[in-house]
Amino acid sequence: MENVEAECRGLAEVIARIGDKWTVMVCGHLSEGTHRFNALKHRIPGISHRMLTITLRGLERDGLVARKAYATVPPKVEYCLTPLGQSLTGPLAALASWARENRPALEQARAAFDRRAAQG
Repeated sequence: MENVEAECRGLAEVIARIGDKWTVMVCGHLSEGTHRFNALKHRIPGISHRMLTITLRGLERDGLVARKAYATVPPKVEYCLTPLGQSLTGPLAALASWARENRPALEQARAAFDRRAAQG
């Protein structure tokens, strides 16, 4: 029983990381190649400086993103996906495809549910 619980907690941590909307967006952009911090920030609508920093640090900690700092003035820092991060692009692309295909059905189901809930 302890092994099952520990495995569930471990899986939940991984799913929380890769299922986070900012993680998905950052990995999506990095799948196109190496980017600097500000380039990522400008390409991801709605992400704050703080949230991008937290997301990149988490992805780096998990081994999905590599950070390379150059000793220049001003400092230059680039981010890219690691091989482990690259292995995530296929599953994320499949999930994005599923979401695009099924979004209308989800929206219809939500509207029907909300109508039923409003009627009592």
